[in-house]
Amino acid sequence: MKENSRRGFMGKAFGAVAGVGAVASLYAMKRSWDPLPSVKAAGFTTLDMSGYEENQLVTEKWRGKPIFVMKKTAEMLAKQTEAQSARDIKVGDDHYMIAIGLCTHLGCIPAYNPDEKGFLCACHGGQFDWAGDVTKTPPPRGFDIPPFKIDGMKLVLGEEGPEYKAMKENGITL
Repeated sequence: MKENSRRGFMGKAFGAVAGVGAVASLYAMKRSWDPLPSVKAAGFTTLDMSGYEENQLVTEKWRGKPIFVMKKTAEMLAKQTEAQSARDIKVGDDHYMIAIGLCTHLGCIPAYNPDEKGFLCACHGGQFDWAGDVTKTPPPRGFDIPPFKIDGMKLVLGEEGPEYKAMKENGITL
């Protein structure tokens, strides 16, 4: 009888230790599969649009990519075509060019010339206008527009709002 109770106790003790170890292993695996807090935080970027000046390109960062933000001047708005105005992001009374700052040809970062109000990609000579449209190839399309949502005078990058969804449906961005 003593032999059975000792064997039974050892079996139950081993089973309990194995069960705790299995639960701890599963917990550790789940934690390693979850994204890091820094990655989760990089998913959304909020921009206060009230601080930008006309015809000055500001490069923000979202998910490790450069984001070009430029408030358009009255002169730009008066000269732009219908296709250029379709790319506008209107926050309050102001119009902005907001785009992922990578050339759609090979991913270089184009430079902005405020005097000419245009972008030049030095890698292969591609040019973009102030709206982000291609004016000289080889880039196959204009700058990509990141997903955004307008929240008052703030722009939340990484979240698809109704304005972005409309641009996507109309083929303005991918």
